[in-house]
Amino acid sequence: MYGLLPSWFAPGLADWVMHRRTRIEKTAGTRESLIHALMMTEVGVPITLAFLCEVNPMLLAVMLGATGAHEATALWDVRTAVRSEREVTPVEQHIHSFLEALPFAGLAALMCLHPRQVRSLLRGGEGDPNAWRLVARHQRLPVGYLAGIAAAITLAVVVPYGEELRRCLREGRHTQPAEAREAHP
Repeated sequence: MYGLLPSWFAPGLADWVMHRRTRIEKTAGTRESLIHALMMTEVGVPITLAFLCEVNPMLLAVMLGATGAHEATALWDVRTAVRSEREVTPVEQHIHSFLEALPFAGLAALMCLHPRQVRSLLRGGEGDPNAWRLVARHQRLPVGYLAGIAAAITLAVVVPYGEELRRCLREGRHTQPAEAREAHP
């Protein structure tokens, strides 16, 4: 709660800085920015569910699926960036390694904290009528914590990446893709 989750903000902001520095809006453009939004959704939905729901096989299955989807989307993201005119430096690749590892780290930490639920998942939820339902937390997280995380997500994720998408959309209206420019000089 106080270490792993907040540790996402620094590399996320650093990645946004790299995108801005390499002028994503003029190179990879809206497609790459939308892929970033997809990856944030793939991470954000399971985190939100973990804040609101009991850890059970259903939640773990959702988190496993989202982590796999995030990894696949991360590969698509890098391929999109590399195939564009945008330079992806070794520093940005290193930042990506943190952003890719953190979902696995969060899932592993949660699984270590809930070994009985992991065993239940591996056994198909045998005997637990709530195994395959999302169940509201019995002990809610402190409102102050949730408000702080929401503020941090807004400032470190929504605002910068929203700004990136806005730049890309605005630029996309005024430029043609590289293929179109080459086809019609």
